[in-house]
Order: sequence, then C-alpha cells, then structure tokens
Amino acid sequence: MASSEKRLWRPRSLLQQVLTAFLLVMVPIGVLIHLASQSFSEISQLADISAREAVDQTRRARQLNNLATDMERSARQYAVLGDRSILDIYDDRQQRYRELLGDHAAFLGDTPLIDSLRRQLDALRPPAEDAVEGDSAGLSDQLARFQRFSEQTEQLADQTQQLVDARIDSIRARAERVSSRLWQTTLVLVSLSLLLILFFTWRIIRPIRQLEARIQSIGGEPESQYRKSIKGPLELVNLETRLDWLSQRLRELEEQKQQFLRHMSHELKTPLASIREGSGLLADGVVGELSQRQREIVLLIDDSGQELQTLIEQLLDYNLLQHNRRLNVSSFDVAGVIRDALAKHRLALEQKGISVVERRAPLYWQADRARTMRIIDNLVSNAVAYGADNGELYLSASADQQHLTVEVANTGTPIAAQDRAHLFEPFYQGASQRKGPLKGSGIGLSVAAESARAQHGNLALIDDPAQRCEVCFRLVLPWIDDASSGDNSSGDNIASSAMDTSQETLAGT
Repeated sequence: MASSEKRLWRPRSLLQQVLTAFLLVMVPIGVLIHLASQSFSEISQLADISAREAVDQTRRARQLNNLATDMERSARQYAVLGDRSILDIYDDRQQRYRELLGDHAAFLGDTPLIDSLRRQLDALRPPAEDAVEGDSAGLSDQLARFQRFSEQTEQLADQTQQLVDARIDSIRARAERVSSRLWQTTLVLVSLSLLLILFFTWRIIRPIRQLEARIQSIGGEPESQYRKSIKGPLELVNLETRLDWLSQRLRELEEQKQQFLRHMSHELKTPLASIREGSGLLADGVVGELSQRQREIVLLIDDSGQELQTLIEQLLDYNLLQHNRRLNVSSFDVAGVIRDALAKHRLALEQKGISVVERRAPLYWQADRARTMRIIDNLVSNAVAYGADNGELYLSASADQQHLTVEVANTGTPIAAQDRAHLFEPFYQGASQRKGPLKGSGIGLSVAAESARAQHGNLALIDDPAQRCEVCFRLVLPWIDDASSGDNSSGDNIASSAMDTSQETLAGT
C-alpha cells in the first residue's frame, strides 16, 4: 500500500513530463530561431541598403562628371558657332547638374567642395558673342573655369566613392557585431536547452534508479536501505507501490516455504528413522536369522532409506545456502576432506565395484571447510549415482599461491550437450538416468555450485585433462583471508605447506 506521503504528492504522469520537457527545451530553440531570423533580416536589409546607396551615389557622381564635360563642350561649341540653340542645351545641362548636385548634397552633406561647385555653377556662363569675336584672352579664361569645374566634379566623385566605401565598412562592422551577438545568444540558449535536457533526464532517471535499487532489495539486499519513497512520474510511483506489494508477497511465500521445509523434514525424517531402525534390526537378526534373499531385501530397504535421507538433507542444505551467506573460514587439510567424503560413500562405492584413486598427501588450504566438504560430497554422490558399474573415480587436488583446484572425474555415460547449460540449475534433471531405486531431486549439483560461489570460487564441468574419464568436474577456490583470525603467521605457514605439496602424485586406494 502506498504511503500517505505518496497519496498527498501526485507528480505529473510520465507522458506529461516528457511533453513538458519537450516544450521547455523547444522554447530556447524557438527564441534562437526567431533572433537568428531577425539578425539575418537585419543583415540582409543593411546589405540591400548599402548596395542601393553605392549604386545610386556612384551613378549620380558619374552623371555629374558627364554633365560637367557636356557643359564644357557646349560652352566651347557656343564660343565657336554662336548658335543660340547650343545655349539652350547648355542651360538644360546646367539645371540638371544643379538638381543632381542638390540630391548629392543630401548624401554627402554641405561640404566645402559642394559649396564651391554651387558658386562655380552660378558663375559659369557660356562666352558671349563679343568675347568670341574679339577677346581671345577672356575666352580662354572662361574656358579655364570650366576645366577647374570639371576637376572639382571629379574630386566630388572621389569623395563619393570614399564615403561609399566607408559606409560599406560600417555596415560590414555592424553585420559582424550582429553575427557576434547572435553567436553569443546561440551559446546561451543552447546551453539553457542542454541544462533543461539534463534536468528532465535526471527527473526521469532518478526514480528509475530508485526502482532498480528497490528491485535489488527485493532480491536479497537489506530492505531498510531502500525505504525512501520515490518522487517522480505517476507511473513510476505506482510501480513502486506494486513492487512493495510484490516484496510483501515474496516474503509471505518465503515464510511459507520455510515452514513447509521444516514440516517436511520433520514429517519425513521421523518415519524414515523408524524404517531404518527396523531394517537395521532385521539385518542384525534380532527377530531371527534371515535367509540370503531376505537379507538382500532388508539391505536394499536400508540403502534406499539412506538415499532418501540424503535427498532430504540436500533439500535442507539448498534452503540453508539460500539464506546463510556467512562463511566459516578455517585452515584444513584438503586430502582429509576428500577421505571424509569418500568414507560416507564407501559402501555404495564397494557395492558398485568402483575403484577410487584419491589424493593422500596433505594439502592445507584456508576456506570454508563445511562448504568445501559439501561440494566434494555432492560430486562423489553424483559419480556414484551416474557412474558406470565397476568403473573408476579419480579425486585430485593441487594449489598455487592463489587458488586451490580439486578435480573429481568418473567413468560412465558422458553428459549430453543439451544438459551442460542447465547442469547447475536447481531441480533440473538431464537425460542421463540415475542408477538406483530412487530418483534424484536435481539439486545436488546446484548445492555444490552455490557453495563454490559463496566462497568466490567456481565449479564447472570440463573435459578430463588426463583423458581417463568421460565426466570431470573442476572446483577452483581462492585463498580466503580470515578477518577474525589474529595469527597471520600460521596462515603463511599453511600457504607455504600447500605450495610444497601441491604437485605431489596421487596414491590409489
């Protein structure tokens, strides 16, 4: 059930949050597009104005030059011919020059050059007829004025070109300022968009990571570490509520499983003990001597009871391993552990005629002895159950500075390729048939693999390096430092002893 805090605080849905994030991220981008459009429009307008002014002023300056030249030509023609129609043409060109000069003054301003041209324009007249006929010096002086007028008109064209160039440079500088301002705005707005993207990404990823931690807590980590409620999109908050329900349901199922296993072990072991006790009394001849055939049946009942007890113990071991991850680290003799495991299956090995080759030389290692014993015991039990009658069983052990390697190999039917991937899964039973009156539970190898992983080791099915057997399991365990042990020197001596004896040969039983 959701907490009261969750009920009071209702975040937006995931869809609303994604849409809001998209809109907010698009706002700076939209502003940037708008500013860029305005800036490009401004630059384009400036360029258009600059081009038009340059063309107009350059054309006007060229027209003024042409008019000055035409006025001088008309004056010379009138001085030579004295035709009144030429004077009319001169007056038209002078008036046109005056108009263009006025327009040009609006662009350049009332500069001294324009004032000088205006004064000269008012003073310039074509030579009179009497000057044409008799006063050659006056004619030359009047024509020289036209020459000075043309020269100043050319100066006006040069000033116009310089001013046009200055205007173009000014517009270029302004365009550069607009471009620089646009780049700065782009940097700010894009950074803002990135910050918004990161913020909303964090808003979505944070509750997902909290849900991941919550799932990990359901998988076995301490529950109290992840009790902080999730604040985020409504769908993820609802998902946390469902996870809370699932966690509670899993705890209830786990309690039911524990209760079932406790009751099952009690209910099965009690009658099984009576059966084994009765079969033992019969085998001892307490109620009378048994015939050979009867003794075989009684022994078969006793062996089956022993196998059933082993299956029950494996179930309990599997359940214990699922909940007890603590290691009981100690120093022990690996060869002694192998002998103890073989002793538990001595009668079964003799009954099937399996010859055993084991390591007898001492090999000291530091790990969890009980778990290591459980691994080797399950591997030997597996070899007895599935190994060939009158076959062979090899147990070898070696060690280097970091790892202990134990190999258990037996003759018999090789494990099918399709079973190898599922070999260490609990309750999985492959194609190979178990030899004996009882069917296995399928958790022996799972218990062994779990015991190896609990010690940071590995249990794997390999090809027999010596090529003596069809089935070979290899156990690799690291040296485990016991943090609670205060005598480190003894551990060093044991490791040294393990190195000295790691390569000793095997002795047959």
